[in-house]
Amino acid sequence: MHLSTILSFVFIAFLWGAVSASTNLTQCFLDLQAGKLGPDAGLDSQGNPVQNLRDATAIPYDLCVVACGGGPEAFDWFNFSNQLNTWLLPWLALLSQLPFGANDHLQNLLAVVLTIGSPVLASYSVVLTVLNGRWIAQRFSGSTYPNTLAAVRALNDLQQAPITLNLDDKALLASLVVLPENDDWWKKLLQHIDCTHTWSISAGISLAWVFITYVISIIDSLLNVLQGVEVDGLGSVWLWLLPVVISWLQISPKCDSGRITESLRHANKIAYVAVEGLHKSERAEEISDHHAFFFKGGHNPLYTDEQCTSPVYNYSRLFSWTAVVEEVCVCFEEATRRSRLYQPVASDKDWVLGEQSCHVVSENRCGTSSEVVTYCSPLFRHTNRWGPGVCGRIVVSSIMALFLQWGTAGAAMIVAIKTPTRGLSCLSGSFLVYASVSTVVWFFLLIASILSHFSSFNKVYSNMTATLSIIIRRVGKFLAAANAVWILTACIFNFSSFFDRCYCNSSVLGIGAAKAFNVLSFTQADQFSTRTAWIGAAFLAMGSAAIYIIFINLYINSPLSATICDSESNVCV
Repeated sequence: MHLSTILSFVFIAFLWGAVSASTNLTQCFLDLQAGKLGPDAGLDSQGNPVQNLRDATAIPYDLCVVACGGGPEAFDWFNFSNQLNTWLLPWLALLSQLPFGANDHLQNLLAVVLTIGSPVLASYSVVLTVLNGRWIAQRFSGSTYPNTLAAVRALNDLQQAPITLNLDDKALLASLVVLPENDDWWKKLLQHIDCTHTWSISAGISLAWVFITYVISIIDSLLNVLQGVEVDGLGSVWLWLLPVVISWLQISPKCDSGRITESLRHANKIAYVAVEGLHKSERAEEISDHHAFFFKGGHNPLYTDEQCTSPVYNYSRLFSWTAVVEEVCVCFEEATRRSRLYQPVASDKDWVLGEQSCHVVSENRCGTSSEVVTYCSPLFRHTNRWGPGVCGRIVVSSIMALFLQWGTAGAAMIVAIKTPTRGLSCLSGSFLVYASVSTVVWFFLLIASILSHFSSFNKVYSNMTATLSIIIRRVGKFLAAANAVWILTACIFNFSSFFDRCYCNSSVLGIGAAKAFNVLSFTQADQFSTRTAWIGAAFLAMGSAAIYIIFINLYINSPLSATICDSESNVCV
């Protein structure tokens, strides 16, 4: 028998079981008020006994199971499809607006699963990318050497790539910084790497559709509360996706792996390197196949995440990317310092004065291989293996990511908990598990990236930390996949009335089976308190998303980039 046939039978059996379920809480409430369940069966919304069964709105949990049934209520296709179209499908459609970039469809799928399974990690990578861009502008702000702005833009765009420096031959990098022949190298790299994932009409429509759907669902839920209908907070638990997508569209990450690889390959074809003993340069490809910049390759499982260009993996490239930026920045800073002292690259030549608009002329930028390396090498240098400013960026990114996750998930939990019967229920418990596992996944992958970087320079514990990093990362990804399935299953269960049973409606998880009770009808006081909780939760969710977007917009464009641009206007490029 084919697998599809088996799955069809399973699905039909599930629907038949749901449709033919014996639990009918509405009829159970009518039987309660009619006295068919006994004179002492009635409770109020707080779980207290009532004298008159006509005033009863709740029933004890153990009696609910016996009298009403322990299974779910009957499956309602109209209600299921309506909630599915309102609460889930718009958010899943919005996932298509996320930047991916990997040429492997499986890698892109894994990026989607990782994003759904850990919104903390997804929003963490967004903030980290923005802070990295601001940091690199600040780091290069003291440099006025030619191609400084091009270096800042190129390195910022390469956050999504596993960029690595060739430190065995220092003349390669120094030549890119100093030699005037390599001005075209920087221009060509930027020209070919300019592949953006930014705003479009379809993206704007998708975002507007999701936001309008969310607002309408809030209004609809508030009206349902006034009519005494139970509501949930599924829209809020997905709201984190809206600011994440908006932020990536604003950042426009360069993440097309094929284009990034080709960009560097084309640029390296015109790279020049200084030659020892001669004040001239030659094409680097004519000397060897080594280049200053290259992408980390191979199939080492330690670098799997680094090699995937999907922006959600930017967390894994923080340390390696920072190390590359620091090496390049040191070269530009030292070249800037020497140029301000009117020191040409060639030690046997005098400084050639240029015009006011052209401070560093080409004659001052030529020299032998050793002279080029010396020109970019500071006399004293303090090396930080972890990279400057890394800890601060990690802390800030973590705070904002956790704020967004728990602000949206917390709002969803408040709605579910404050809806009678008040307490931790199946739905609110599902939200709690989702947010908690999302946080654990982010923490595991963050620790894995730290251990991976530690293994790169600590030779004593290299093998142990590398193996531990791989294990922790794989466990984190497995938890992310399970968490993605978990939240989708929780949504389906809620839409299909699977959670509409005595156990879930009685909030047994929070109250305990002995004290649990099931509120079958809302009083006016219940409606007021639930409506208040709904309004507060909506403001909490939308406020968290709004603060996150405002933070991104405050930091996404650094004013120092303009400073670098103005400084470069006084040099020859």
